[in-house]
Formats: sequence, structure tokens, C-alpha cells
Amino acid sequence: MISVIIPAYNERDSIEEIISRVKEIGISKEIIIVDDGSTDGTRQVLEGMHDPEIKVLFHEKNYGKGHAIRTAIKAVTKDIVIIQDADLEYSPRDYPALIKPIVSNKAEVVYGSRWLKKGLNKVPFNLFRFGRWLLTSLTNLLYGINITDEPCCYKVFKKEVIKSIPLECERFEFCPEITAKLARRGYKIYEVPVSYDPRGIEDGKKITYRDGLEAVATLLKYRFWK
Repeated sequence: MISVIIPAYNERDSIEEIISRVKEIGISKEIIIVDDGSTDGTRQVLEGMHDPEIKVLFHEKNYGKGHAIRTAIKAVTKDIVIIQDADLEYSPRDYPALIKPIVSNKAEVVYGSRWLKKGLNKVPFNLFRFGRWLLTSLTNLLYGINITDEPCCYKVFKKEVIKSIPLECERFEFCPEITAKLARRGYKIYEVPVSYDPRGIEDGKKITYRDGLEAVATLLKYRFWK
């Protein structure tokens, strides 16, 4: 039923665990992993996997998360597509809730939302949390929509929807680009609460304030110039 896309770059310490967590979910699935030019041993771990549920694709150099997602979309065969980060911030246990609106024909696009989950106020207010608020507010203002967590990793689509969107993203601008293009096409984004276990830069988090600035530029570009 579902295609799980996992872009991975230098995630040797978490890649086996996230794959295990995805496989534990009792839903028919294919797991499409794109190793985006890892140099820390992630590639070697993936090369040793032989599992009929798993497709592994390799980039010979690092392009970025968006490029890896674009590569994976070409290989999708199942009805519903889920984006899953390779770290352990998000729990695949949320998959049943994420796909339910699509399975029940209530939605064609579903986003996870960390802010709809009780207890998120325990996450300290920092630059990342401020950036999430800013990007979400700007998205709603520019595109006339009403969502609560634009940068959330969990984005879920009917296969025909995601395959119909012409993506150009290379790095972390995947999120604002896909959101902008969905909004411009009139798709309603359905949100469901998801769990979140944040990691910091010291734990391998790769996104920085520069990526936030790029996200702002992407939202403006697709609103006014493209």
C-alpha cells in the first residue's frame, strides 16, 4: 500500500534502527532508500542489506535531501507515498494515522504536525522552533492556507499527486517547494498530530539557519516569480 522514501546522508548510527522501525509497522510497504553520497559508512551498511521490501539507490556524490527525494519518487510503485527522515526524530508508529485520511478518501495530501501533539511545549524555544513558526506563518500568509507545521518531515501523498508535481529542489527546500506547488494547484493539506524527538547539531542534525533563509526565498520565488 505505501512507499516509504528515506533520503540518507551520513546516518550510519541510525539507518539500521530507522529501517527496523519502519519494517515493524504492519502495513504492506516498499522502502526506498537513497544514499546521497554518504562518506561515514552508511553506504556500506546499505550495500549489505538484502530484503525484498527494500530498494536502495545510490548517489555517487552528495546533492541534498531534495535531490534524493526526487530520485526516489521515480522508483515509487505503491499507492501512498510517505517521506521519512533517516534520523530518529519521527516515529513510524504514526503511519496508520497519517495514511488514514487518504485511505478513507478524505484527503489526497496529509502533513504531520508536531504542534498538534500534546506535550510539544516541552521542546525548548530555540532557533529551530522559531524557524518552524516563521516558515509556517509565512506559508499561510503567502498562499492563503491554514496549516500548523510546514517544515514537518512527514508529508504523505497519493502517488499520482506527488508524481505530478515538477520538483526542482536540491536540498532542504523540498518542504517549501512542495507546499507552495500544492497550494497553487488547490490541494487541501490535511494535518494529523505526530510525535517528535528532536536532535541537535551535536547529534548530527544538518539543517541550519541558512537553510531557513533558503526556505523563505523558495516560498517567495514560487509565489511571485515562478
